[in-house]
Amino acid sequence: MLITLCYLYLWARWGAGWAGLIRRTVRRLHRARCAFVFGCCSGEPVCLRLGDKVFFTEETPQSLDDLNKWTLLLISPFIYSDKILDADHIAFVTESVSAQADDLQTSFSKKVVKWSDYCSPLAYKPGEPYKLIAEASVDNFSNLGIAFMEDRLQMDNGMVPRKIVSVHLQESALKELERMAAPTEEKNSTNSAHMDELTPAPPFATATKQGSVSADSSGGGDQEVREEKSRLEKRSEPHDEPNSLSERETSTGKHHHLHLSSCHECFELENSTIESVRYASSENIPELPDDCSASMEEVTDGCLARELRRINLTGKPPNVLIYVGSDPMKIKFEKIKSVLKECIDTDSYTIYQLVEEQVLKAPWLDNSLLLVIATEEPISKDNHKQFLTYLSKGGKILGLSASFTFDSIQIRSKSELKNTIQELVFYKADNSEVKLNLLTSGSVFEQEVKENLSPVKSLSHLNNTDKDMIIVHLPYGDRGGEAILCQIYLEMDIASLTTQTQEDFNLLKMSNAKRYEVLKEILTLLGLSCELSEVPSLTPIYLLSSDEENHISFLKWLETKVDVEGLIKSSKMTLKFVSSYKPEMEITQSLIPVVTVGGFSSEHFSLQTYQHNLQTKKLGKIVLFAEVTSTTMNLLDGLMFNLPQEMDLIAIAVRQTQGKGRGGNVWLSPVGCALSTLHVSIPLCSQLGQRIPFIQHLVSLAVVESVRSVPGYQDIDLRVKWPNDIYYSDLMKLGGVLVNSTLMGDTFHILIGCGFNVNNSNPTICINDLIMEYNKKNMTKLRSLTVDYLIARSVTVLERLIDIFQEKGPDGVLPLYYKYWIHAGRHVRLWSEEGPLAWIVGIDDCGFLQVHEEGKGVESVHPDGNSFDMLKNLIISKQQ
Repeated sequence: MLITLCYLYLWARWGAGWAGLIRRTVRRLHRARCAFVFGCCSGEPVCLRLGDKVFFTEETPQSLDDLNKWTLLLISPFIYSDKILDADHIAFVTESVSAQADDLQTSFSKKVVKWSDYCSPLAYKPGEPYKLIAEASVDNFSNLGIAFMEDRLQMDNGMVPRKIVSVHLQESALKELERMAAPTEEKNSTNSAHMDELTPAPPFATATKQGSVSADSSGGGDQEVREEKSRLEKRSEPHDEPNSLSERETSTGKHHHLHLSSCHECFELENSTIESVRYASSENIPELPDDCSASMEEVTDGCLARELRRINLTGKPPNVLIYVGSDPMKIKFEKIKSVLKECIDTDSYTIYQLVEEQVLKAPWLDNSLLLVIATEEPISKDNHKQFLTYLSKGGKILGLSASFTFDSIQIRSKSELKNTIQELVFYKADNSEVKLNLLTSGSVFEQEVKENLSPVKSLSHLNNTDKDMIIVHLPYGDRGGEAILCQIYLEMDIASLTTQTQEDFNLLKMSNAKRYEVLKEILTLLGLSCELSEVPSLTPIYLLSSDEENHISFLKWLETKVDVEGLIKSSKMTLKFVSSYKPEMEITQSLIPVVTVGGFSSEHFSLQTYQHNLQTKKLGKIVLFAEVTSTTMNLLDGLMFNLPQEMDLIAIAVRQTQGKGRGGNVWLSPVGCALSTLHVSIPLCSQLGQRIPFIQHLVSLAVVESVRSVPGYQDIDLRVKWPNDIYYSDLMKLGGVLVNSTLMGDTFHILIGCGFNVNNSNPTICINDLIMEYNKKNMTKLRSLTVDYLIARSVTVLERLIDIFQEKGPDGVLPLYYKYWIHAGRHVRLWSEEGPLAWIVGIDDCGFLQVHEEGKGVESVHPDGNSFDMLKNLIISKQQ
């Protein structure tokens, strides 16, 4: 009762701001060993009601002394083990349940608070409800409670929080947690496995982006609270200067409970206020700004610890930290982070910046798998010592053109190498060699000859007369610490270079895939997994059209083709036509819903742009669009026969999980690729019907012409390669064509699969790379092109080329084809590298390659029986 009266006194004194009310109640009463409860409607005496959520206090908290039935988590890797549950922290249990459909109605007008951003998880117990024990500072506990009351608290595992109640951890439980706080590799992997197995997966898609949320903590308008807090701090006992992020976070305010024996004023308030407090609601309590108990500097310094703290909850392996010295705008950090994210599985590793102020203070040494050092600035003695300490604890370091080194390895400057493109030889773990061209830092490694020093392994040297060491592998200590140091710019994308020649651009782009291969090999040597991330989930298909009239015509035709369940079946898959998509609908590789009316939106594809640039009589009028599908080649299989005469179909996807190429090749297509399958019907008795192999040449030509016919873009060096590829100059492939044809009666039904890189620079090259390079070279400002724009233009150009071919035959299109093809006058070897010399002459009337062998005349080469190797300049028989 006395506790409740004290609470009433505070409420009466400080006003009816419910957010501030919660904060002040928790601050002033947390040392009185009472319990704080946030929950749904309860029969207990209620201190505060907000909708169906309530907050109240209890005299005695529940005691936890036995954690045998709980699965213990490693203490947060960024909290010191000797600071577990200090005097200004609160232990509590959060209960959550599986999300239901009604839970998706939560308003997101306020920022979502992620549970693990404001606490350190200690243990969990799976089941329904799912329970988590955690500890948090007094203010962070209040933040969680306020977010819970406002329906904006988000659990990391996708479940819905139903109750938060403070508990008392007895000494036996604390000792068990302290024992677990000593980090070992075995415990880390065990806990990761436990969480992977036992933490429920989110049943619904996340509605907000991670990392973009924070608690409202302006503190404005609560001046009296800050004054009161200041008075309390002045009366508190002196404490040592905080030396870690965790300590700073909790040492800002030293809280004191009210002496209940002196609270005689509370008795006078009972009759007048208890009813209004018990049934207080959001309608009659104005919201006050949240109180801020930490300075801006403390909030900044605490970001790393708070962000990394949440990783333990989801069971992820350790973190990757990047140290770039002084980088106030985070430009260099973001570039390196972007490259690393393309090499490692971001679902398994999380990347953060280690800023200068945190090197000696943040407790990161024991629980980070990799530290990337990427600064050419001198490293201070204290920082250098800290990095060596990290290595001595079994840490891994990757140096990217950094000044960091140790033991017998020294850095020597060679000014003639600085910012030049050099060929280097890299030795992989299987002893195979990779030769590539990269930008060098102007420094190389040298090894001092000393006794009793750790062995040094050279992983790479420049392919020059001095064979300068450029990448070295060094062990350190007896706990598995190791470093791989590089003096080449593995992290630098070509777009980062401000000045370069055309030759430099070509060399770097041709080595780009190998650059990623080397970087992944290095990361693997340092213990990271560079396996491909999980294949994205399939999405529904949307039926779109170039105009409303075509859409209605197609739907009328469709009504006559679907069965009673709205299904069209083929040998490849079944399409289920529905008016709208619902999350519970099944999507598999063999059964995909097709939405016929509305609901379409995509950040990667603009229907308006496609419609505006599609200028065809028939081709591409009806669109089947998917964000993610297995392969567009299968989507049209059951629809392409008996289509209305006035339209043909096209399937477009942002990503494919099983894209198809020649020879049965399969790949995971990235975002930024123009991926489509177009249906074309060709009469057997027509010019093209008698020369069907020519269709693949027309498609690759259409892609090139769709770019180079745009005013201003005519000199973009995009070309065609026989039989079905799109190339940058004669150097690199950036697209290809696959054609399947079926003869039904007197008509060829042709499915043309086409994919070309528009805006995905890595790991090879894309059309927008060529545009960017052209702008640099010619001081122009050509705009980057988009996938929707180029697919529409390619289909438009293809229809025009087909019409010309049907009228004039091969002679109508070959002059344009020869203008863009890369084989003119090329000498090649036939069949093997020692085979007879021949010259490429052109293409015959059927679309086959013609070569002239000395003494034997001209002969045609069938594209399905041979492949043309541009790197070796030879034509060889394909191995069956």
